[in-house]
Amino acid sequence: MKFTLGIALNPLEQIVELAQTAEECGFASIALPDSIFFAEEVANPYPYTPDGSRFWTKDTHWPDPMVAAAVMGATTSTIRYYTQVLKLGPRNPVLLARQVGSLAYLTNNRFGLGVGLGWTPEEFEWCGAPFKNKGARADESIDILKLILGGGMVEYHGKHFDFNNLQMSPAPTEPVPIYVGGHTEAGLRRAARVGDGWSSAMMKFRDLTATIARLGELREEYGRSHLPFEIQAVCIDRFGVDGYKQQAEAGVTDAIVVPWLFYGAGFDADVQVKKDGLRRFADEIISKMEN
Repeated sequence: MKFTLGIALNPLEQIVELAQTAEECGFASIALPDSIFFAEEVANPYPYTPDGSRFWTKDTHWPDPMVAAAVMGATTSTIRYYTQVLKLGPRNPVLLARQVGSLAYLTNNRFGLGVGLGWTPEEFEWCGAPFKNKGARADESIDILKLILGGGMVEYHGKHFDFNNLQMSPAPTEPVPIYVGGHTEAGLRRAARVGDGWSSAMMKFRDLTATIARLGELREEYGRSHLPFEIQAVCIDRFGVDGYKQQAEAGVTDAIVVPWLFYGAGFDADVQVKKDGLRRFADEIISKMEN
């Protein structure tokens, strides 16, 4: 099992030091969240809290994940970065391919793209994209991303996106993995059908186990069960060496954690306290999981 540091909700002035310390401590990756803006009022409830409320405020720091990954990637050498997850619906896939390709190339293939549809109509509509048919548009967007990032002259003619021959250079020298988020049946099917992995939001172990089993069924259905597939999990009720071993046995390949929370420090804690938490987690958990 690998461990990824979740960087959400942290002050921006801390993220470079946290990335460097995570790399020193043996973390495999940094998971980058995405929120384009904070709308004062939203039409839909947030889907991953019991009451539909957002657990952040208008003043919470949400850097553009591509920019944040570029900044952290320039100061590290081995740790990977992936979005967890980027809201695909409001974004134009051709422009997004330009960003992803540049980032993957400049970080020496240390970037993976985690994608979700997006849940609030405001982010779609105020960015010039329709909320309607978001699933079908996302499917085409993923096709376009894979096509352009594969390099060479390509064209695409779909229902929602259409372009003639184009090429973006340089292309990444390795395929950019695409991880698909979402807990719905449609989201799980999308992950099983086209994803290199699936990325969870906060889940209890029982629900996580059931979801992993369903993904296995769907990957078998689509004839992709023989391919490598990441399970990136945010499990909220299995911790410690025994808890992470249980997650691994259930099929989790990558546990996303925020270590300083385990030791009583909040997101507003001093960066040194957080770095100490990373080192303690590495000593108490990562080193023992490797043995």
